[in-house]
Amino acid sequence: MEQKKRDRRNRVFLQGGIAIAAIAVVTAIVLIIVNSVQPAGPGPRNMASDGLLVGEGLTAVTTPALQPDADPVPSTPDKTGTIADIRVYVDYLCPFCGTFENTNAEQISQWVDSGAATVEIHPISILTSKSAGTQYSLRAANAAACVADSAPDDFLAFNSALFAAQPVEGTAGLSDEEIKKIVKSSGVSENLTAINECIDETTFKSWVLASTDRALSGPIPNSSSLEAITGTPTVLVNGKQYVGALDDPKEFAAFVLQAASEAYSTATPTPTPTTAG
Repeated sequence: MEQKKRDRRNRVFLQGGIAIAAIAVVTAIVLIIVNSVQPAGPGPRNMASDGLLVGEGLTAVTTPALQPDADPVPSTPDKTGTIADIRVYVDYLCPFCGTFENTNAEQISQWVDSGAATVEIHPISILTSKSAGTQYSLRAANAAACVADSAPDDFLAFNSALFAAQPVEGTAGLSDEEIKKIVKSSGVSENLTAINECIDETTFKSWVLASTDRALSGPIPNSSSLEAITGTPTVLVNGKQYVGALDDPKEFAAFVLQAASEAYSTATPTPTPTTAG
């Protein structure tokens, strides 16, 4: 009789243990599912236009963060025609982007610093599958967004440094640790811990993917000649696409001057002749 009681008790304990274990497994699965479908966090600050705008004194224009799938807020070009509006769509793995950057970055920075132009950089990732599985294009664009979010006035310096260390398309590209070293060596000194965490966690991955889709599907704001981005670099000056040599700074400077002259002529009304009475 005692043996039967012990057997019955053991069966109850065993069944209870199995039930508890099953509940624990189900709970763990639920937690995994819930964590995997957490809503995407906001996009980066200072990139409400899907790009970072830099103006006179190389000072970035600050904006609040938007959700990755929110409609961007286009920046407003100068209405007087006296400031050239330069916008560049780049992929950090694109060799042609590297050529344009290395050729023109210095003169663009001089124009912007003096107040003769503004420049807006739009990082996109159309070459994500071209880095031996490491998604370098996406990770680099995310890193650019991390710097824009936490140290916007240092963005142009980091942008140039990232291109200076540009890997060859088709290779694994730079690791996250190497990208973080470039952040520091480019002169970024504030919020380094936040930027490094942002790079490690690919915080703005959803935003990079969404902004890339927007660039590829269009419309492109403030553009008179382009519906959507079809390749990089795409360079617009006062809404007109530059299609000249990427390695000729004089040709690009002439294009900027011509676009600025046309914008000024359009913005400045022609005086109406008066007739002496």
